Amino acid sequence: MAERDSVSDIRVRYAETDQMGVVYHANYLVWCEIGRTDYIRSRGLSYADMERQGLLLAVTDVTMRLHASARYDDLVRVTTRLVAVRSRAVELAYEIARSDTGAGIASVATTLVSVSPEGRPVALPTDIRALLERGPFVV
Repeated sequence: MAERDSVSDIRVRYAETDQMGVVYHANYLVWCEIGRTDYIRSRGLSYADMERQGLLLAVTDVTMRLHASARYDDLVRVTTRLVAVRSRAVELAYEIARSDTGAGIASVATTLVSVSPEGRPVALPTDIRALLERGPFVV
């Protein structure tokens, strides 16, 4: 894990699994959302505050590779890393692994575009862009 990464630990809930006790694939994206909001918060700004400032981040692209299954009551760790910040977009990578062994479960990447409350693409404000790139890295 790099110094700039954000880590979120999650206990797999029963509702996130299928009849076989295996995590349903769409829940990995929910865990990435948790990782993303924790990443932004670790930089000193909550996602809710960003929205109150009139900036939303819309997911425009997702890639996911599943390596193993997570199961009910497993403790998993989502490590979120900034890949790039551009004028209107943010790219993040997520590694989901078992907390106890570090064994990989899923690799995910997302691209998010900054949009106004009306849904129109807008430039990321300079201060938010700088915060995402460097940030105060608070816990």
